[in-house]
Amino acid sequence: MIDIETLIRPNIRALKPYRSARQDYLSGVLLDANENAFGSAITFDGLDLNRYPDPFQTALRSRLAQLHEVQRENLFVGVGSDEVIDLLLRIFCEPRKDAALILEPTYGMYRVAADVNNVEVDSCLLTDDFQIDVEAVKKCTKENTKIIFCCSPNNPTGNLLNRDDILNLCAQTSAIVVADEAYADFAQAESLISSIGQFPNLVVLRTLSKAWGLAAIRLGYAVAHPQIVTYLMKVKSPYNINILTSTEALKALVNTEHVQKSVAAVAAERQRLVRELSTFQFVKKVYPSDANFLLVRCTEARLLYTQLAQRGIIVRDRSSEPKLENCLRISIGTPEQNDLLLNALKELEQ
Repeated sequence: MIDIETLIRPNIRALKPYRSARQDYLSGVLLDANENAFGSAITFDGLDLNRYPDPFQTALRSRLAQLHEVQRENLFVGVGSDEVIDLLLRIFCEPRKDAALILEPTYGMYRVAADVNNVEVDSCLLTDDFQIDVEAVKKCTKENTKIIFCCSPNNPTGNLLNRDDILNLCAQTSAIVVADEAYADFAQAESLISSIGQFPNLVVLRTLSKAWGLAAIRLGYAVAHPQIVTYLMKVKSPYNINILTSTEALKALVNTEHVQKSVAAVAAERQRLVRELSTFQFVKKVYPSDANFLLVRCTEARLLYTQLAQRGIIVRDRSSEPKLENCLRISIGTPEQNDLLLNALKELEQ
């Protein structure tokens, strides 16, 4: 069993976090935080916007814990998953000394966040079918490797990474293994959250931006060993989640039916797009996807990207990434949006 304490930066272990007023009292005659007692300039659903929000996000974390059948102590919520990624790097990686390992091609924010924190980034390529080569990853893992980022389903390739490979990394390395499950709701697979109790160095990231359709409110979360959550709470900004975000998230988390309908609709349209896109001569391959997007290899991806943009249809060109030459990433739209895409491609093929 890995001792998490040994992986924490010494200054973070010794850190005495800022103690905010709302950590002690959320109600009463509040004369402790220099808030405006005469109210706010606007109102929203009867909320007291002149008061600081709960710094522990107790209700929201409790609801998410219930959803995933874990304890509230296993939950940390952030301003999107990006905040959690940044905090993990700050907690575990000493700038100019420690390193993070990414498995490419993958989500670009891991490298950016590491660069911002002046943390060395090492790269290990996925296999040709975009799976983890465990032995290669172990060779890429150095003594100063503190975090390994695994995205599953992987962005931008769309496929689930082999679950056992991720757990093998947890068991066979002394690093924190971050499994980013931003797109997991679209996949028919068990979440790695169920393995949190077995591997204290496993951190699972989730978000409300995708299947829940709440990208605009910026809310992501981590499910991890309570010891890691404690440090995340220690390092975060005192009031990182505002009351508008937490209130709307709590409303949404009751509506699990919306997620089920969205996932079913995406699956149906994804299957249709795979079938239709494969008929075009300039499409060389449509990769299998467990997410709400498709990776498509074309003959001239940049040209196709530009031609679609000229018709008001915006996709992502991923050609500059390892193993993704001439690849576009296409999000699954509504049936009407997908019809527009397909009709535009038919025009271009003529």
